Amino acid sequence: MQSFYPSQIIEYLYCPRYTYFEYVLRIPQYEEKFYKVNRGREVHNEKLERNKEYLRKKIGVTEKWTDQYLGIEGLRGKVDEVLQLNDGTYAPLDYKFAQWKDKIYDTYRQQLYCYAILIEAVFGGKVEKGFLVYTRSKNKLVEVEIKENAKAEIKKSMDEMLEVIQENKFPKATKVKKRCLNCTYRNICIK
Repeated sequence: MQSFYPSQIIEYLYCPRYTYFEYVLRIPQYEEKFYKVNRGREVHNEKLERNKEYLRKKIGVTEKWTDQYLGIEGLRGKVDEVLQLNDGTYAPLDYKFAQWKDKIYDTYRQQLYCYAILIEAVFGGKVEKGFLVYTRSKNKLVEVEIKENAKAEIKKSMDEMLEVIQENKFPKATKVKKRCLNCTYRNICIK
């Protein structure tokens, strides 16, 4: 059974052809050359040393698990923190090497939705919200609502990705053409 990381699902939601090029044709993206990707990885490692307990108290955390690698059939990923809240629900917390600009990007939401699915399956509790910490804005904490339909969209995308891979299916490109401008596959993609 194919198992996806949240980043792969996010790419699929951005443009379904990412899945085709990377996992059917096996053409890598070479994302390592991008500064923010590398810096983000460093921040995830640094945050372990500068853990902000006051953030946890502010949102009613009763227990936390750090750097949790979780996996279920079809989905796997490493959650920065899994939080159990005082109402008995769980929540993912993810650190972002970014500044808060009064907007939560879809990719950040989608990553939390993936984590919600993993947490519910592995920890056996309900996930109704997640949290983002913007490290370049003095560790600003932002709450994100996680609805059932958002988790359902992720699960549907996982099924569609499997179909692309297993059936060697060339999917339609994104309808948002400006996404093609910075795509690593723009030179080989048939528009």
